[in-house]
Amino acid sequence: MKNKVVNLLNKTVNEIEIPESIFNIKVFPDIIHQYIRYQGAKNRQGSHNTKTRSQVNGRAKKPFSQKGTGNARQGSSKPPHFRGGAISMGPQDRDHSFSLNKKEKRLALRCALSEKYKNQEIIFIDNLKLKSHKTKELFKSLNNFKFTKALFVYADDEQIINFKRASANIPNLNLLSEKGMNVKDLILHDKIFIVEDSLEEISKRLSWEI
Repeated sequence: MKNKVVNLLNKTVNEIEIPESIFNIKVFPDIIHQYIRYQGAKNRQGSHNTKTRSQVNGRAKKPFSQKGTGNARQGSSKPPHFRGGAISMGPQDRDHSFSLNKKEKRLALRCALSEKYKNQEIIFIDNLKLKSHKTKELFKSLNNFKFTKALFVYADDEQIINFKRASANIPNLNLLSEKGMNVKDLILHDKIFIVEDSLEEISKRLSWEI
């Protein structure tokens, strides 16, 4: 399956062969949803904590006599119904993450990329080399493309030094290494720019044989 490759001026420079097994498969929305849940759960802090009866400050001594006060009998001042007492069935520290096997992760990424490709939201670009780190020059080039929020996926850090500096002040424009490419970032951006030299690494990463 061939697709055109453009430069930063949105002019076609050549064609590239892209794997159908990554950009043209049947999309499973439930797999994409599961991966996004996995990402959210993995990043969830889970540090909420309340004190149980054993953790509350106070004595275990009876607060008043068993009989003669007119009150209901109490064995301690630590129960939940006392002011300053424990919290009944309150949240505790926990790890919210759950496991997702490698095949599911790769399939979710394939589905996300295929969905974006079918919706014509993926653009293959030759490189991100800039002569200058001036934001103004990059902004002019990006005006050749129409997007609300764009993600640039690259492989070589050395080639994007000026691009990274120039894009730092441009809102809704993000850079991501192909190693860090994930479903959530792909879904949240309406245009995905994939640098030509990163395609080979993406193909290796999403290969079924790994």
